[in-house]
Amino acid sequence: MATAPKPTTAKKESSGSNIFASLTIIICLVIGALLWKFVMGSPTNFEGGDPENGHPLPGNYFGMVYKGGFIVPVLIGMLLMVIVFSIERYFVINKATGSGNVDVFVKKIQGYLTAGNIEAAMAECDKQKGSVANVIKSGLKKYREVEQDSRLDTEQASLAIQKDIEEATALEMPMLEQNLTVIATLVSVGTLTGLLGTVSGMIKAFAGLATAGAPDQAQLANGISEALINTATGILTSTIAIIMYNIFTSKIDKLTYSIDEAGFSIVQTYASTHK
Repeated sequence: MATAPKPTTAKKESSGSNIFASLTIIICLVIGALLWKFVMGSPTNFEGGDPENGHPLPGNYFGMVYKGGFIVPVLIGMLLMVIVFSIERYFVINKATGSGNVDVFVKKIQGYLTAGNIEAAMAECDKQKGSVANVIKSGLKKYREVEQDSRLDTEQASLAIQKDIEEATALEMPMLEQNLTVIATLVSVGTLTGLLGTVSGMIKAFAGLATAGAPDQAQLANGISEALINTATGILTSTIAIIMYNIFTSKIDKLTYSIDEAGFSIVQTYASTHK
């Protein structure tokens, strides 16, 4: 079989990614709580300098967000998670794409295969780099190995090349898909957490209406404000998460298609030249 990273290496990388994801989630939640408490809850944002009992200064959005209640820091943390994981996936997937355009690279590989120039195709893989190039280079190495093995007939050799490409792809794909689960989860959790904050705010609003005598206008206003702010933050988090998730899955699908296209060309080239 062609040389490829051992499964133990993949496990170590997966373990490192899990640690990164866990630490990122914790840090984002902590930062969200600190921003809510000390930035949005700063006395300078409220009338009389009282964050707890004072109203936000006119037009002061930080003060308004602070009044959204205890669910707001959780939502801010989730929004930060979406941003951090999106940036991380952007760099990882771009690195996996390689130094040049993938479509142009695949066409070059197909041209070299048609000309029977395996060495030039491998050199192009070294120049391109990235996950796509790694998988194709693995298949080209296997191509060269089976050519030198007289014990294999054409069908066995073609199957060996195809299997090697599939194994190399299986080792590369988890690296591309890591942490996408977190972004996908935040699509739903962001909305549900915002809804929880909305319900909490509406409970406070109705409590203000239920006050004996004249309704407590301040409590009513705070309850409605909490409900709307949580709704808006939850929707914003989910919207960004679903957009980024769709962008990244589309990029990964494109890379997978390019690998399949180049792999098919390698197998077909071998089969046609060794009849």
